[in-house]
Amino acid sequence: MLLGDLGAEVIKVEEPTRGDETRTWGPPYVGGESAYYLGLNRNKRGITLNLKYPEGLAVLDRLIRRSDVLIQNFKAGTLERLGRGDDVLARMNPRLVRLAISGFGADGPYRDRPAYDFILQAMVGLMSITGEPNGEPMKLGVAVVDVVTALYSAVGVLGALQARERTGRGQRVDTSLLESGVAMLVNVASSYLNSGKQPARHGNAHANIVPYQTFRAANGFVAVAIGNDGQFAKLCQLLGAPEMAVDPRYATNQARVANRAMLLPILQEYFSRQSVGHWTDLLIEAGLPAGPINTIDQVFADPQVLARRMVERIAHPTAGEIGMVRSPWTFSETRAGIDRPPPLLGEHTDELLAELGYSQAEIDHFREIGAV
Repeated sequence: MLLGDLGAEVIKVEEPTRGDETRTWGPPYVGGESAYYLGLNRNKRGITLNLKYPEGLAVLDRLIRRSDVLIQNFKAGTLERLGRGDDVLARMNPRLVRLAISGFGADGPYRDRPAYDFILQAMVGLMSITGEPNGEPMKLGVAVVDVVTALYSAVGVLGALQARERTGRGQRVDTSLLESGVAMLVNVASSYLNSGKQPARHGNAHANIVPYQTFRAANGFVAVAIGNDGQFAKLCQLLGAPEMAVDPRYATNQARVANRAMLLPILQEYFSRQSVGHWTDLLIEAGLPAGPINTIDQVFADPQVLARRMVERIAHPTAGEIGMVRSPWTFSETRAGIDRPPPLLGEHTDELLAELGYSQAEIDHFREIGAV
């Protein structure tokens, strides 16, 4: 989808009878499609192929020979069993970039395990560092490992295409939910690898910066991110407690991290005296990072989200007009946008087969035998 937003011609290949399983991940459903599926599949044309049929494989081969990139997320070894391993693909189209996304990677003891985002959030340690200190480990509210794997994958494809400009050859790009999830640990991983200290859960607080967390105000929660000592001094002035900024227990971030158990109840007492709006207005006016804990409806009514036109609407053949979150890029010279709604199952099969050179009689035969 990201590559499609950037202008790539994307062809989504699905099994004819069921298709992409996210089509059934609902409710809600809109026009017979799950909202989940609609959120992930714009800017694609859809074709159905049954790769158990020689005719289906032959169509796939024609697609491969005309394409710049092949993206597949089969379990490791599936294409090899179909006689379309990486060496075969490279011979069929030497300029082809072959992106393989799997749960655990192309080798190693877990290569054949099934995988979903939730399992990987658990296994890569994200859940161990998410949640309240004395509570249960907690997953994020979106499939964050899936999303980040897609981002890393898109970057990998663009890197391989750029390399092809120099070498004239495509290459294999191999990534997985496991590797992307481990890469997501960033500063937490660095802290562990270079100190040997097991990271702990801090709820909505930051492990290395204090105060950088939520506080309970009189009518809800406010998020406050004080990133340096100067900001802390300014916060203390706003709270009416300038003496805390020069107290050696709190004057530096290092001291505040060491003494967070003493400092945070003091700050909480101040924040509980006024409303969320009072604190966000006061802190933002003073140049301090702060914000409310918005619900999703509040996000899409937020004046800055509206000003940046984060929602686009496009006509869909069965659902009418559907809303989508646009890509987060704004280019000065080119466009990243939504040109096609998510395809119905096999919506463009006949169109694409004709573009590949098949006659109507051949297309009818493929459909009759169940190859498409």
